[in-house]
Amino acid sequence: MSNPVDTINQLTTELNFAGQAWIWLRTNLIGLSGAIAVTVIGFFVVRTLSRTADKALKTSERLDPTVARFLGNVIKYALWVILIVTVLTQFGVQTTTIIAALGGLALAVGLALQGTLSNVAAGVMILLQRPFRVGESISAGTVTGTVQGIGLFTTEITQFDGLYVMVPNNELWNKPIVNFSRLPTRRFELIIGIAYGDSIELARSVLLDIAATDERVLADPAPTVFIAALADSSVNIGLRVWCATPDFLQLSWDLTQAAKQRFDEAGITIPFPQREVRTLPPPPR
Repeated sequence: MSNPVDTINQLTTELNFAGQAWIWLRTNLIGLSGAIAVTVIGFFVVRTLSRTADKALKTSERLDPTVARFLGNVIKYALWVILIVTVLTQFGVQTTTIIAALGGLALAVGLALQGTLSNVAAGVMILLQRPFRVGESISAGTVTGTVQGIGLFTTEITQFDGLYVMVPNNELWNKPIVNFSRLPTRRFELIIGIAYGDSIELARSVLLDIAATDERVLADPAPTVFIAALADSSVNIGLRVWCATPDFLQLSWDLTQAAKQRFDEAGITIPFPQREVRTLPPPPR
């Protein structure tokens, strides 16, 4: 059988707790109502703003889809953080300590992942500055090939020999990038040597005729023939032509082959390095 005194004490405690709760509710009713209103209204505002920003970023022609998704997520999470801090303030929570703790946590995570974050920063800069796009051929450092994909951490490249390379974005961003595909036209330069006894004017005429008969060679800028160097065994003659970028590789092969064939037909010699060795007689005794 329970002690009547214990029962009375328990009832008194429960009544005191209920009374305290009722007093707290009456005292904080306005703040609680405001917090609930801020939560409900803020939920719809954050969702609407997030969707609007995400749609605007994805439909922008100036932003890469990867950058648009990244910025959309940043805006969404930032809005949710602002909403949570605002709601906690309405409940009377001191958010200064929470914000300081989150700042310290972010700093610690940033220091631990500084290599990864540098790749993310480089990826964002690549996507914003667009030194290259998917499908373009580039050279950066020791990597040369066609870009297959650009992410926030790495860039996927297929080399011209068919090998797949995944390059950290920081490695690309910190090196000069040569884009072979960006501009519509390119210049090709062919250097070919002729013998010192051959006619320079004849060689010039042959090279200009080769350029004039190839439809891929642009008329403006006009093809140019020049003396590149007076080498040890040959006079090096250069041919410069401009062409559309997609025609560059095949044109370079075809012009090189045509120059050899046409020089043979014209009797122009393409010399190879020679060395003359003389044997001196022994000195008299």
